Amino acid sequence: MTSRPPLAGLVLAAGAGARFGGPKALARRADGTPWLAIAVDLLRGGGCDPVLVALGAGADEAAPLVPPDAVVVLVEDWARGLSATLRAGLGAVRVDAVVVMPVDTPDADPRAVRRIIAGAREEPRTALVQATYGGAPGHPALIGRDHFPALISGLTEDRGAGAYLARHGAATVECGDLWSGADIDVRPRGEDSGTR
Repeated sequence: MTSRPPLAGLVLAAGAGARFGGPKALARRADGTPWLAIAVDLLRGGGCDPVLVALGAGADEAAPLVPPDAVVVLVEDWARGLSATLRAGLGAVRVDAVVVMPVDTPDADPRAVRRIIAGAREEPRTALVQATYGGAPGHPALIGRDHFPALISGLTEDRGAGAYLARHGAATVECGDLWSGADIDVRPRGEDSGTR
């Protein structure tokens, strides 16, 4: 029996969080748990190793919130939007595939990560797999290394990998039975940005 090649996890956490009221990399649950720690644990619990965390806005304050077993990737041009964050994160991946998850999904379930990894079958290097929620595309998404050059070259403005995944027929895995699939754009009551 052969073992599966290593799969990285990538937490996208470099944005300024304008609608949220501050960088989401600094957000915490009501109990004080940083969203960054939740996202790293989610990817690790789903089977990713190593886990990378892309930081930009608020990076100096956010870096201490990153668990020590994760790798911080600094996004120098984070103000250019999601495309810059994804470009920097993919550029730091050294294994066959990466599972991408934004930091603003603290209610996500690690079983969703495991499902999309299973959806990559035996060839993660060429795979494209995306979670869906009631048929609508969402996170996490798995991107095989063979797709990195074309995806990176096509990234523009504040756009992520969604259009690329759709254009290239990403396999989909329904995860709506595990959690809502919703990201958080407005700060929930009782949670803060960690900037007090």
